[in-house]
Amino acid sequence: MNDTVLLDLGMDVLVEKLGLVEAERFIFLVNKESFDYTKWRQKLFEGMTGSEISALAMERRKMKEQRTNSE
Repeated sequence: MNDTVLLDLGMDVLVEKLGLVEAERFIFLVNKESFDYTKWRQKLFEGMTGSEISALAMERRKMKEQRTNSE
């Protein structure tokens, strides 16, 4: 996947989930904060075991499935 396709797809996902205005706001905030994705990911699960992370992922997947089934 080239950079242009990735940017288009990413923007499509943001707009679908957040709406156009909030997607633009999200991009502004990420750019403003000199966002470091790697550091953010490291802090996101800091202090959690692999089992805890897995349980959290499964819980979120179940919630997403329930939302999808209720629509």
